[in-house]
Amino acid sequence: MSNNPSNPNSNDRLTNTIWLANPLAIYTGTEDDAGGGIVVSDREIVELVPTGAQPKTAITERVALSDQVLIPGLINTHHHFYQTLTRALPAALNKELFPWLQTLYPVWANLDPEVHRAATRLALAELLLSGCTTASDHHYLFPPNLTDAIDHEVEIGAQMGVRLAMTRGSMSLGKDQGGLPPNSVVQTEDAILADSERLVSRYHDTARFSMSQIALAPCSPFSVTTELMRDTALLSEKLDVRLHTHLAETIDEENFCQQMFGMRTVDYLESVGWLSDRTWLAHGIHFNNEEIQRLGKAGTGICHCPSSNMMLASGICHVKELEAAGSPVGLGVDGSASNDCSNMIQEVRQAMYIQRLRYGSAKVTHFDALRWGTAGSARVLGRGDIGTLAVGMAADIATFKLDEPRFSGAHDPLAALLLCGAHRAESVMVNGSWRVKGGELVDGDIDQIMFEHRRAAQTLAARATQ
Repeated sequence: MSNNPSNPNSNDRLTNTIWLANPLAIYTGTEDDAGGGIVVSDREIVELVPTGAQPKTAITERVALSDQVLIPGLINTHHHFYQTLTRALPAALNKELFPWLQTLYPVWANLDPEVHRAATRLALAELLLSGCTTASDHHYLFPPNLTDAIDHEVEIGAQMGVRLAMTRGSMSLGKDQGGLPPNSVVQTEDAILADSERLVSRYHDTARFSMSQIALAPCSPFSVTTELMRDTALLSEKLDVRLHTHLAETIDEENFCQQMFGMRTVDYLESVGWLSDRTWLAHGIHFNNEEIQRLGKAGTGICHCPSSNMMLASGICHVKELEAAGSPVGLGVDGSASNDCSNMIQEVRQAMYIQRLRYGSAKVTHFDALRWGTAGSARVLGRGDIGTLAVGMAADIATFKLDEPRFSGAHDPLAALLLCGAHRAESVMVNGSWRVKGGELVDGDIDQIMFEHRRAAQTLAARATQ
């Protein structure tokens, strides 16, 4: 029997029954005692072992975790993989959202399949290494030579073993129509809707423990027409898929909606048929109390993106009021160009800290932040099979060692995971398969991934100056 998840002889696919035994600390997301660890068979959790007990299930492999903290795999509900290519780009530094976008759109317009693939591999590798097991990407840029971007992402996600919730983004308002993006990256509404149907038909898997789901995701109210928002809502109902968009990220966006549509963002959302439990929104910062109650009553989800919101000085999401009203709240790293990393465990820490700034340090605990990054994010994505360590749930887990100087002397291992700043998982399992062992990717050479990604980033930046 193996005592170490880094054992190269362990099968990547767990066709046996494995006991992840006696962790240093465990967060299950439930009230159940699992101090003795969890038992996994094939793709799912089959037993929680109480503190001091032995499994009742017959096991074939035991992995000792006495030096590791065990949590559910983290769930990222909003990202832009391609933006890993424009991190810390000098021209875009020290700007707020609209001027930041206006600077970067001409750069992103030069995306092609090769650079986009490199960005996707790097983003997924970085997420996995930070303990993330489910990733949602919002891809809305489709230059003429990159109309199959989401196909690339699903292919690479399957290769790397990450659970995906892809959102088919769209932009139909270019500069000539009063929008922000260049005309070269917008598409016709007919093309957008047709491709949306194609992607759902090909990649949307509704089975329990599915590894690939598709949602429909016009970029934002200032980049698509009202007709496309309405038609997308109707199509999502017809296809029974979820809806996603950016909303209420900045005061500028609120003012834009007032000027263009004569209403606030939530009124606009309702007017186009989006105020429902089918929808989740990225950011959701600038809502008043009445709007929060309406969102909660509708069950509309919110993805809180703390690092991005700090970097672009957008504001602080009202997560406690939204949760109390009935809105699921999850976390997202957002685009790496507005966060400059894709690290989910760091995002959980940032969420705890920025929300303490709003509510006070006694009212936001590490348990709150872990909930947002796991069960809360699962609810945002409409999934009941991931997000907690419970019998019958998917075997998505992350473990962390506390063996760096930053953890030295820590008394509460679970609190230390966030307070002392964990940044890299020791092991990660997705759907019962090890994807990270000993802090390294099981399938994938991180040095090669980074080499190809750096080259792609340089290529994209050079194109923008030509």
